[in-house]
Amino acid sequence: MISLEKQSSRAVPFNGTGEGVAHPKRNWYVALVRMHHEKKVAERLEKMGIESFVPVQEEYHQWSDRRKLVASVLLPMMVFVHTTPKERMEVLTLSTVSRYMVMRGESAPTVIPDEQMARFRFMLDYSEEAICMNSSPLARGEMVRVIKGPLKGLVGELVTMDGRSKIAVRLNMLGCACVDMPIGYIEPMKGRVDK
Repeated sequence: MISLEKQSSRAVPFNGTGEGVAHPKRNWYVALVRMHHEKKVAERLEKMGIESFVPVQEEYHQWSDRRKLVASVLLPMMVFVHTTPKERMEVLTLSTVSRYMVMRGESAPTVIPDEQMARFRFMLDYSEEAICMNSSPLARGEMVRVIKGPLKGLVGELVTMDGRSKIAVRLNMLGCACVDMPIGYIEPMKGRVDK
């Protein structure tokens, strides 16, 4: 008779020595790459087993004889990588990656908080409107939550640009990702939210 025992679930993987194996923390960084190599770098990183993200959005381009849906990179020459400290060094071995984005006066690469990346990716995945990146300084807006439409649940800042209401998600060192948002689709946030 074969007996099936229920496997116990462990919070930390077991290495066979009686101790748990600690996993280094993964952080989001911005790798700077050669022009028009963003997708190729992401493919190479995937083959290396390193998580990466290239923000791409589809938009229509008009030529004199035709109109075509084109996938364009939102942040040229930048690839987001989600790595451990060891993997971060491996990324630099690719000839098309020059360096990581660093804050002025710092030597360590800038970390993009997980919360900011999650909101940015959600906005890219579900927005029906084109997203624009604004690198010029924007005054802090009121924290709001989207309550209707495809971006329902997104938390960001309500800002006014060129007389239009937009919801903005700030990304360290990169500015803000902004998308048009009708006022009726949002509600003010109660309490403080991590920015």
